[in-house]
Amino acid sequence: MKELEKLFDRIVQRVNINLRELEFDVHPLMNKLVPTSQMTKFYAFYGITPHHPLNLVFRHSNLSGSYFLGRVRVTNSLLYKSDIRGDELKQSGDLFQYQEFNIPVDQDEEISIEDSFLIKTLVHNYSHDPETLETFFIKDTVSTHYANIHGSPSDGCFLGPFSTVDLTTIRDCVIGAYSYVQAGEISHLEVDPGTVWVRKPGDFNFMYRYPTDLLNSYIYFVGGSPPQGIFMDFVEDRKEAFQNIYNVVNIDVPVDVPPNASLDRFAVIKPKTSIGENVLVAQRAFLQNATLGKGANAQENCYIINATLEGNDITAHGAKIIEANLGKNVFVGFNSFLRGRPNARLTIGADSIIMPHTIIDSRQPLTLPPGHIAWGMIRDARDLEFNSMSLKAFSQINTRFCQGRMLFEGSGGSFVSAFQERIHHILEANGAFYSSNNNRGHAQRNQNISINTLQPYPKGGDQEGLYPTIIIQP
Repeated sequence: MKELEKLFDRIVQRVNINLRELEFDVHPLMNKLVPTSQMTKFYAFYGITPHHPLNLVFRHSNLSGSYFLGRVRVTNSLLYKSDIRGDELKQSGDLFQYQEFNIPVDQDEEISIEDSFLIKTLVHNYSHDPETLETFFIKDTVSTHYANIHGSPSDGCFLGPFSTVDLTTIRDCVIGAYSYVQAGEISHLEVDPGTVWVRKPGDFNFMYRYPTDLLNSYIYFVGGSPPQGIFMDFVEDRKEAFQNIYNVVNIDVPVDVPPNASLDRFAVIKPKTSIGENVLVAQRAFLQNATLGKGANAQENCYIINATLEGNDITAHGAKIIEANLGKNVFVGFNSFLRGRPNARLTIGADSIIMPHTIIDSRQPLTLPPGHIAWGMIRDARDLEFNSMSLKAFSQINTRFCQGRMLFEGSGGSFVSAFQERIHHILEANGAFYSSNNNRGHAQRNQNISINTLQPYPKGGDQEGLYPTIIIQP
């Protein structure tokens, strides 16, 4: 146990050193946030398939219930119930296109995590940083509950609960609770809670910031207590269902799964759920009375309850859809919270984009027309008017534009095109377009993952809760 406590102190100290210019102290936020005794209770897992190169190296690490898939190297790290995905790693010989450059990849990419404490965080390796093609690094970083590190190398940073850093290299930064950052590369910045920032330098800049008083009812985090609010209550209320799937070896699947679709072993599937062709249901997704039409997906930490997705719909990491109907080709961004009511359904029209970290929480029937984009806090028809536009109208913006709490600068056409291109890539990568053995994606490749467990040192002694040094390579 002493070694585990020393490891925690070391990580906190290193993060504080990196954030000294911001005068940000991680220790009050992290102290006793996860009791040391809690860190000793869990097995770690790793998955093997023919499609994901296995290369796991663990040294002097506590992995506490975390899940690994693909090439990972972990040294002196605390990982706590986090998902480390290595399913889109670059391979030696690949050409990486960045602006006008075609950069050769010299060796197989790997994920390297050093001196970091990641609490229930999703790490997805799809990095766009041209400077570090062979290594996706996370170093001296603390990330709290249900944050996403999505294709974003991180060094010396703190991520608040339900925050997301997406395709952005971050160095010595503080990302506030429920903030979303997609900005290319940032350093020595403190991003306020509830900030949604999407930037392509020289092309466009989207900025929205939640009202603090309204955001605090959904997620609130200060030192001395765990995160609180509607988001935490929502996941805590369904925690037992996930505990059950980890307590048994063989699980009976309660629904029919087409041969070209994939249902992860660690997803929760409740009754009256329907899974269509080419559907991907990822680890720690939660489906209850949900219909997923052909090519739809539910990514990690997603919840889809009493909802219908017509097809080719994307529910990005951590998004929640309750009492809603989605037309075809709808994108619901990271950690968005879409909640209608049984007698006040939420309807999202086809070909629409729900921006990452959007909250639509309505007690009256609400409809977003087809081909629209929505963002921010929406609770009624008036909010919807101030926080949405048709994609056609947004594409015509070519200068500075303000609407409600949203500020946009640059080319709206480039902004919309960038989102649409990324949506197509996600669908393609997930196997939504699979047909006649062509366009295979994660929905087809993830069907036969072999799950293996790793057990930490048992109770007693200084090493309690740590894992023995272990090297697993092909």
